[in-house]
Amino acid sequence: MAPDTASRMNDERDLALRWSGRVSLTPRILAVNIFALALLCGGFFYLDSYRSRIVDSRVEQTSREVRLIAQALASATDKRRDLLVLSLARDMGTRIRLYDPHGKLLSDSRELGLRNLVLRDPDKDPVGQTIARFLDAVIDRVAGADRTPLYRERVRDRGLDWPDVRTALESHSAAASVWRAPDRTPVITAAAPITGLGVVMTTFNARDITQTVRLERYRLGVVLAIVSLVSVLLSLFLARTIVRPLRRLALAAIRVRLGRAREVVVPRLPDRRDEIGMLARALSDMSQALRARIDATETFAADVTHELKNPLASLRSAVEGLSTVKDPAFQARLLDIVRDDIHRLDRLITDISEASRLDAQLSRATFEPFDLGSLIAALVVQREERGVLEAVRLRFDRPAGQSMLVMGEPTRLERVFENLIENALSFSPPGGLVAIAAEEEEEGILAIRIEDEGPGVPEEAREAIFRRFHSVRPSSEAFGQHSGLGLAIARTIVEGHQGSIVVESREDRLSGARFVVRLPLAEQP
Repeated sequence: MAPDTASRMNDERDLALRWSGRVSLTPRILAVNIFALALLCGGFFYLDSYRSRIVDSRVEQTSREVRLIAQALASATDKRRDLLVLSLARDMGTRIRLYDPHGKLLSDSRELGLRNLVLRDPDKDPVGQTIARFLDAVIDRVAGADRTPLYRERVRDRGLDWPDVRTALESHSAAASVWRAPDRTPVITAAAPITGLGVVMTTFNARDITQTVRLERYRLGVVLAIVSLVSVLLSLFLARTIVRPLRRLALAAIRVRLGRAREVVVPRLPDRRDEIGMLARALSDMSQALRARIDATETFAADVTHELKNPLASLRSAVEGLSTVKDPAFQARLLDIVRDDIHRLDRLITDISEASRLDAQLSRATFEPFDLGSLIAALVVQREERGVLEAVRLRFDRPAGQSMLVMGEPTRLERVFENLIENALSFSPPGGLVAIAAEEEEEGILAIRIEDEGPGVPEEAREAIFRRFHSVRPSSEAFGQHSGLGLAIARTIVEGHQGSIVVESREDRLSGARFVVRLPLAEQP
């Protein structure tokens, strides 16, 4: 498996917000929910169309009724006509007026003593009715409803002053109109011709339509108020559960950026299993890794300073001695010291440069699948061809029938195993054996073991040997031949390949060290 590497694609375009990105999350959450409620408010305007359908239905009903009344009056005698007008007006709850063909009033249910059409005076209504009329006016204005004409009684009741009467006389068919009472309730008038007599007109105040619409509007308003309250509370709760932890994480990140990471604790939010919890734990791990990287850099800088001082001090002493010593033999020894210190400095600076750039290079590396078994076998052959001191034997046991295909950079891993083989050879006794074995420990994990028969690594020092500038060399080796960065570089390379390197005890209980490198296997093509 290859480590995560930076993508060249710019994903910011998928996350970019234009004007909404400048607004805080809390008002944005509230705005989204309030917008949904605004759509629900459209129910108020739906009630206007509902009212229009009821009025249209009532107009059709009134037109049918006035035709039936006209037929009934046409069949009545003159003496019974007033009684029939009064009876029909009382039963139907409407005002009935009878006009001759010239518009003269012949009969009126109100003049006959039935006052069943009484329009309310809005100035005498309670406050609740005033508020209801105000809401009616506002909704009608917003919905763009047609404003019906105001219904007013004529001082001299002449039939031709009513449009329905004129239409009925001219077209010889029923006609109806909708008016508006002073209290904004609909008034429906209808007229129908009577053969040989004139025209009959009915007037009805459909106050029940307004009451029905207002009742439905009240119920919808109560529901909308409850839903709005719940929606706002839920929006604030949602904003609180999202915005507050994000704000805490942002403040912690700012403190980390300002350089006070040691005393900053990024909240991990362990109880949250959502994306914010994942973000909190990722930021916490990132800050800890950053702090560890900063500490490692500071330690590395201090170690570099310390390691460079020793050869520089030796070099300065030798150079100063050359100016005072006259003995040629002693001068030659001082020159040898100068050469050794220069070589040591060069080797040390080279290893330091590689170690400092290794993390960045691995993070940008492009890994490819390759056969690790072939790489190790080639290293063993090359080392045997160069010759092995003190007859030390090298053996590589490659697993039969098992894959050793891994993802990585062959040159980097070659450096790791070359370093481990050289260490094993340098610590092996004369005639010893350095055994390299590989096997698949668990599904997808390849383990490579390098064992020698040397003195081994004490258990308390098994972690320290991977530290930078920590060097434990055989007593027979000259001082300064190694920088102490070899195993540190090896661990960095292996961990950059999503693997691990450790020192373990040998299972056969013989003396010697066992280095185990574990790497994930690549998927088989």
